Amino acid sequence: MDQLEIFKALSNKSRLQILTWLKSPELHFPAQDNGYDHGVCVGQIQKKAGLTQSTVSEYLCILQRAGLIESTRVGQWTYYKRNEAAFLAFSQLIEKEL
Repeated sequence: MDQLEIFKALSNKSRLQILTWLKSPELHFPAQDNGYDHGVCVGQIQKKAGLTQSTVSEYLCILQRAGLIESTRVGQWTYYKRNEAAFLAFSQLIEKEL
């Protein structure tokens, strides 16, 4: 777990918002045919964020590099969901070291 990468990823309001939405996707995104087992389709995240596709892709890449989200490719679609184990480990790290 790279602490610096996580703090960098969390230092942007839009990225924080994306993480909040992904915490409870059923409250923030329209229903998907396959539910939310794989996560939320990148197109839905982009639509809700109101940002360009390239900006959302960059933000998702930063969050994924920090280990805070995971992606799953299903056919032509990419789905994203939070990596809850990373949030638990990060929480424990903060409690123990900071």
